[in-house]
Amino acid sequence: MRPGSKLWIDVAAGLTMAQFAASIWLPPGFVLTAISDIVLTLLMLALVLAFARNAIPSRGRLRAFWILQAACWSFWLANQGLWILYDIILRKPMPVMFAGDALLFLAGVPTLAGLLLRPHLLPSKRSVRLGMLDFMLLMLWWIYFYVYLVMCWQYVSENATLYDRNYDRLYLLGTIVVVIGLGLLLLQSIGAWNRFYAYFLGAVLIHYLCFLAENKAIEAKTYYTGCWLDTPFTASFALFMVVAMKGRGLTPAPETPKDEKYGSWMASLAVVAVLSLPVIAAVVVLDRREPPEIVRFRVLITAVTMFAMAGLVFVKQRRLHEELKQTNQTLEEASMTDPLTGIRNRRFFSAMVEGDVAQTIRAYAEGRERSSRDLVFYLIDMDNFKEVNDLYGHDAGDRVLVETARRISAAIRDSDILVRWGGEEFLIVSRNTDRREADMLALRVMQAVRGKPFAIGPEDEIRRTCSIGWAAFPWLEEDVESMSYEEVLNRADQGLSHAKRAGKDQAIGMTPLREESNPLIGSTRNSSQLPTETLWHLQPDDLQRPEWL
Repeated sequence: MRPGSKLWIDVAAGLTMAQFAASIWLPPGFVLTAISDIVLTLLMLALVLAFARNAIPSRGRLRAFWILQAACWSFWLANQGLWILYDIILRKPMPVMFAGDALLFLAGVPTLAGLLLRPHLLPSKRSVRLGMLDFMLLMLWWIYFYVYLVMCWQYVSENATLYDRNYDRLYLLGTIVVVIGLGLLLLQSIGAWNRFYAYFLGAVLIHYLCFLAENKAIEAKTYYTGCWLDTPFTASFALFMVVAMKGRGLTPAPETPKDEKYGSWMASLAVVAVLSLPVIAAVVVLDRREPPEIVRFRVLITAVTMFAMAGLVFVKQRRLHEELKQTNQTLEEASMTDPLTGIRNRRFFSAMVEGDVAQTIRAYAEGRERSSRDLVFYLIDMDNFKEVNDLYGHDAGDRVLVETARRISAAIRDSDILVRWGGEEFLIVSRNTDRREADMLALRVMQAVRGKPFAIGPEDEIRRTCSIGWAAFPWLEEDVESMSYEEVLNRADQGLSHAKRAGKDQAIGMTPLREESNPLIGSTRNSSQLPTETLWHLQPDDLQRPEWL
């Protein structure tokens, strides 16, 4: 037990001993009543502070749990304040149908709500969002039953017998639910959390037995404040101080997929709660034994609760819809992303290329400037990549591919798209560009790949180069629809093949034969092989030319 916890327990034990001494030595009367009420008030105040103190260093669901437990004891403290009002200030006997009884019933609501949060687990974001709404539905359902079964006999049609009977049964049911919840948490938890739930369960059972004994004495009119029954009752409160100290410093464990099944049955119970209200309303209307004012009150309360629950269900459905939408977006994004390199894959290319082609055709139709109307495809292949896998292993090869993707991404514009085309091949789709400057991007990519060595291990490095083939869409500027983008992409692939056969570590661009050569890069023509095309041939020496430095 943490340092300082013993002091809190000593305070609770001291107050219990003070109650015991007063019950033995003092005769029934005002002094005994005052001492008993003050002792119990101080003990409840200490419990509020102890549970609230646990919430300060906690976070998330665990903090909410401690705050809810402190709220529980705040209801008890408020009830005790009413006892002081009647016992010490007004000096009147407590009414049979006491308004403070509602506070004792409500005290069980935050206790149960805290247990539904399962504080020993660190929830997923989904569990937090949806689980909170589910337990709000259940708490609303629980409060509804108190108003429906108890308060109607207190304020609408006074009937002390039905009031006591329904209150005792509902309080017992609430205790049973809390005990079952603690039992399930006891089975699900291990270690310190398991011991914490065991102490909590024991304290709840002992407290209920003491409460039941006092309640029976009150109904039999044999109870007076400060009698011997108050000693075990006060001791049962002291047990909750032990629970608070046992829980101090506990931290939740991550929620597992198995734990998330809990949310499904809690959601199912919430659905049962919503569907039960129309059935209850029908029973009320058809039951002719109840007074008319009770029937009207219960129908009204049921209708109000149904509207409140409908609002919560609406919010939950909106959140489910948003979650489904986000999940679909995530899945779609994942299906269009290469899992190794994190860049786009061929499926993404297939999904977006038609739109880019249409935009390019529209740019030509509208007569836009040449500097921003072309679509250029670059096919990039790592040279001798098989050697990396053979000599250093596939893990090293994967690291080289990931780094290659990163370097190429850094070399292109934000508007350009980098696609893993397959194996060690990549595709760049350069949008809204000028084919006359296509060679510049090819040079940047070659430099990015060959510029510095690749780390393949803690101390090992290797140098790699790449070959590039590119072609621009539209193929003919004066007839933009003369060749499809697939055929232009095939021309880029031909350029890559020429670069490989020419010795690798170079880039070759393909353009129609009748276009003028780019004077900066010294084009070569090979009419015997490609009678309709020009080769823009970039070799490694071009990387050092003054125009590109």
